[in-house]
Amino acid sequence: MKYSILLVIFTCFSLGSVFAADEAPDCSKNEEFMKMNYSRDQGDICIKEWQTKVNELKAKLDAATAATQKSEAELARVTTAVADCNKDLYRLIGATDADVNAFRERLGRLEANIREMKALSDDVLADRQDKVKMLEDEWNQLKQIKVSILPEFYNRMVQAGRDIKGLYRQKKTKEYIVQTWAKERDCLWTISGKQEIYADPFQWPKIWQANTDQIRNPDIIHPGQRLLIPPAGEKTSEEMKAERSYWRKKRAAMTANQEQAVETPASTTTPKSGK
Repeated sequence: MKYSILLVIFTCFSLGSVFAADEAPDCSKNEEFMKMNYSRDQGDICIKEWQTKVNELKAKLDAATAATQKSEAELARVTTAVADCNKDLYRLIGATDADVNAFRERLGRLEANIREMKALSDDVLADRQDKVKMLEDEWNQLKQIKVSILPEFYNRMVQAGRDIKGLYRQKKTKEYIVQTWAKERDCLWTISGKQEIYADPFQWPKIWQANTDQIRNPDIIHPGQRLLIPPAGEKTSEEMKAERSYWRKKRAAMTANQEQAVETPASTTTPKSGK
């Protein structure tokens, strides 16, 4: 009886192992599959499952490849159509590929200069209005070329024109009323050195050049004159040119006075009457 019970238990254990081995395997993880002692039938199941996935991925790859080839063919067709259209447009306006390339380069340079000017502060930009005018002149020249109406350039030309208009600035000038020499020791040098003006006396040529309508000789100003004070900043080329000219004349006058003093003997001078 005892041996019969043991035989039944052993038989049940063995059948359980067989049934477990026939269960559907988990084929999702390769490492676990390699570690498990699956039966041949279970291995075949996983192989079939993987093969099915490979076939599905291959079908997707083939579909994607076909779609890519179709898109490339369509792109080539559109590119050819655009090239043919451009050739027709070039013929209509009497332009060649060389003309279009030259225009493209000029417009590119203009746009680069506009971007450079837009990066400047308002005060600096106010002092470079002559360059802004040069940009506008270049834009007007480009506008006269028929190539400018091509689709590639039309919107860029419109935007460039708007950007140039936005570069114009009015100089922020203030006014200074000249005081007496006895009270303020006012001259262009001391005015320029005032804290509320430039705090730098060497900037006096800026005041002179901004008021040439009423200052002929920068050594002479009069109380009550209303002088325009340009924005602070580096001297312009015109201001530096005027300053160099001023100092040349001053040195020439000093040399002439010295030569005259040497030529005129002191004994020949007669004092004026004290009346």
